[in-house]
Amino acid sequence: MKIVVNTRLLLRNKLEGIGWFTYESFKRITSAHPEHEFYFLFDRKCSDEFIFAKNVHPVVLFPPSRHPLLWWIWFEFSVPYALKKIKPDLFVSPDGYLSLRTDVPQLAVIHDINFYHRPQDLPFTSRFYYRHFFPRFAHKAKRIVTVSEFSKQDICHSYYVSPEKVDVVYNGANSEFRPLTPQEVIDTKKKYSGGYDYFMFVGSLHPRKNVSGLLHAFDNFISKYRTDHKVLIVGEKMFFTSDLDQTYNQMRYGDDVLFTGRLDTSELKFVLGAATAMVFVPFFEGFGIPIVEAMYAGVPVIASNTTSLPEVAGDAALYVDPADVDDIAEAMHKISVDEELRNKLINNGALQRHKFSWDLTAEKLWKSIEMCLNF
Repeated sequence: MKIVVNTRLLLRNKLEGIGWFTYESFKRITSAHPEHEFYFLFDRKCSDEFIFAKNVHPVVLFPPSRHPLLWWIWFEFSVPYALKKIKPDLFVSPDGYLSLRTDVPQLAVIHDINFYHRPQDLPFTSRFYYRHFFPRFAHKAKRIVTVSEFSKQDICHSYYVSPEKVDVVYNGANSEFRPLTPQEVIDTKKKYSGGYDYFMFVGSLHPRKNVSGLLHAFDNFISKYRTDHKVLIVGEKMFFTSDLDQTYNQMRYGDDVLFTGRLDTSELKFVLGAATAMVFVPFFEGFGIPIVEAMYAGVPVIASNTTSLPEVAGDAALYVDPADVDDIAEAMHKISVDEELRNKLINNGALQRHKFSWDLTAEKLWKSIEMCLNF
């Protein structure tokens, strides 16, 4: 069988959530199934690290697709042209974008439809593309994979898709995340926070991630309890909006907010492992990989009580209302002083994390592929 995969988000040293899903899944799938040929579609020169096995064939398609107009050109012209030449049995798209101009069977991985509920977070052109095309992609797909039961119900309800067509395939976490030794904790704090305890957030600084709310809450926490804690914000500033900029500039304790930028996993595992807690309080989330990474690192979690996060974190998180900064601030205080609570959440996380691994992700994704191929 020939299977074509949209791998345009496999970018060297720039893997985000969907990129990690693609990388970890297909690294395993291609090696486990040498009897099939896999054609990886890139939109720019690819790195050799993404050619996982001898049965992987890279194909670079023009133009680089990083804008709604270029998305349309790439998926409606470049991709159908490539599919016509390759003649595959299936096209798999880990970022959910499909082509409406091909009859090749397609499997879409739609991680969530945050844009359906929070269009205000996006520029007009991106908003229009997502809201116009993704309902069509959902109906065009032979099968849909998504990453939580919450997202499955949301897609089925919002796009009128049969639940029989949608498979839930959880994300995993990088095996490098682990509890640190006491000396590693000390060394990491010295390097990143001047030796002080700190909370941390990791992810894009997108409005739906509620980083502004986190900063407001941290300001309230320090103002009320007068601790020496810092907060580390790990992620690129590509979504550093005027609202976030204004929030940061108006903070009383802005000097205690440390922006690290993007960190490689080899560094992130130390930064996460030395944190007082992961504070992950988005307004909308289809899964929340950082929560699982914190479980593997032996770090307690403060999480939103909305969307998919209670499903993923189970009883391994202290839940808050993401719209209530005082609620978040009180959770930060509670988790910083209550050792019994911290240990309970860490122990619960050690059990909950077994539900999530990239091996399980690859196995379940392959089952969905098999259903499309009618094995």
